[in-house]
Amino acid sequence: MIDQRLVRDNPEVIAQQLKRRGKSIDLTGLQLIARQQRGLEEERSTLQADGNRIGKEVGLKIKGGADPNGEEVAALRQQGNAIKQKVAVFEEEEKALSSQLRDQLLSLPNLPSPLCPDGKSEDDNVEVRRWGTPRIEEGLEEHWQIAQRLNLFDTERSVRIAQSRFVTLMGQGARLERALINFMLDLHTSKGYREVMPPVLVNTASLTGSGQLPKFAEESFRCADDDLWLTPTAEVPVTSLHRDEIIPADQLPLRYSAYSPCFRREAGSYGRDTRGLIRLHQFNKVELYWFVHPDQSEEAHQQITADAEAVLQALDLPYRVLDLCTGDLGFSAQRTYDLEVWLPGAGAFREISSCSVCGDFQARRSAIRTKDGKQTKLVHTLNGSGLAVGRTMAALLETGQQPDGSILLPKPLVPYVGFERLQPE
Repeated sequence: MIDQRLVRDNPEVIAQQLKRRGKSIDLTGLQLIARQQRGLEEERSTLQADGNRIGKEVGLKIKGGADPNGEEVAALRQQGNAIKQKVAVFEEEEKALSSQLRDQLLSLPNLPSPLCPDGKSEDDNVEVRRWGTPRIEEGLEEHWQIAQRLNLFDTERSVRIAQSRFVTLMGQGARLERALINFMLDLHTSKGYREVMPPVLVNTASLTGSGQLPKFAEESFRCADDDLWLTPTAEVPVTSLHRDEIIPADQLPLRYSAYSPCFRREAGSYGRDTRGLIRLHQFNKVELYWFVHPDQSEEAHQQITADAEAVLQALDLPYRVLDLCTGDLGFSAQRTYDLEVWLPGAGAFREISSCSVCGDFQARRSAIRTKDGKQTKLVHTLNGSGLAVGRTMAALLETGQQPDGSILLPKPLVPYVGFERLQPE
């Protein structure tokens, strides 16, 4: 959430930065609300100070011998009660304005970093680097064709169980998925991440704190009878691990690696990636998440990206890194590096991880602070997929396909999956 002091004092800065995102927003009304709220807060504070002064004066009068039931004390008490009534009215007005201000601020995206390249769409993203040599051959199968041939997952029966855009992993496919999750978690915990397996159901406050609500309500699955939603990503519950907390500065950075099933409606994606593992309503993901001191967030962004890249490098999967432009930036992000893995069968790079620095945007929504000497300040948060498991499987299937129809697996994965190749059962 954007700092309301910025709305009150420098709305032109917000408008300028949101324009970089392609959003033209008139903040005049929001600034007026912020200033009215601040004015009421100052008036209430002044009145409360007057009330406290009168209360002390009453005590001193009585201590000095004045009649507790006399006219002088009664007049002071009447004056104090009148102030209390005014304070109560101001509190209600201030509460209403604060709620209105917060509701509007929650709908505004994060301000992009000055380092974020300007642009209108994904076409303007900047390639930063590549790793590995993409396999380019004629006649290679796409991952869904391989999966059908090797009976790795079943989509038709999944429609019977749920609906379209769900898969049931079978046999070697299920084993490979489980192996990938364990491999990723072990790799990240070996680098100092603390492993987390959070609840799959999250409440509205958690979704709001991470920036998913109110913006992405239509993308999420909600339980009808409870204030609970199916989590769209482990970023949501991990953000709320420290909601409403003050983290001692000497404990930062806190680094978590969390496995979670993820659930998304994929609204607006009708007709796209209808086959295979790329765009599903339910998928598995290993998430990386950092809580850091504000002075460390840029360095942390480079490191969390490198940690996600380490999975692809260990599995020998060629990829490229893109610095997302302002027009393609996620709602909560200040700056994002996308990792796109090469799919030889499809002959294309596909996103497999987004590593984002969010500044204090999520921390302000979630009231996550740190004590820096005598000063209390908001922490910075970062998140990145480390990695999306289904997309990793898709890349492995297409990259490892052999002339005999088998799929050769990377050596580091063999101890986890228990065999070197996927073959027809």
